[in-house]
Amino acid sequence: MTEHQKEKVGYKFEQPDKIRSDVLEVIPYEYGDRRDIDITIKQPEFTSLCPMTGLPDFGCITIRYRPARKLVELKSLKFYFLQYRNVGVFYEHVVNRILDDLVRVLEPKRMEVIGDFTARGGITTQVIAVYEGNKDAL
Repeated sequence: MTEHQKEKVGYKFEQPDKIRSDVLEVIPYEYGDRRDIDITIKQPEFTSLCPMTGLPDFGCITIRYRPARKLVELKSLKFYFLQYRNVGVFYEHVVNRILDDLVRVLEPKRMEVIGDFTARGGITTQVIAVYEGNKDAL
């Protein structure tokens, strides 16, 4: 959306660089040397804004990961997600940004972030980004 279009619509949105990953907190995973676990977290009420129109985008973000030594603290994850509410960002960029931020903080063995976005103009979109870490590392 051009600056002129933004002014015409009267809607202003934040840029993706507003998102802070330092709000994410970790909890030690105490069983990493004994067994692997797979964790699935869903945020079914994820919202961001379309950077072309300024209109809201809705979707479900699913995070699946195999921790090495750290778990994400869920309240901090909720606050992390809330930052996207007024950010203009494409679906594909949202999913990759979430993956990058979580991998940087958690250093998991494996992680997958799935964005299932609700229909707009009759078209649904699903975006999947995957990180394959060092499977032998603990």
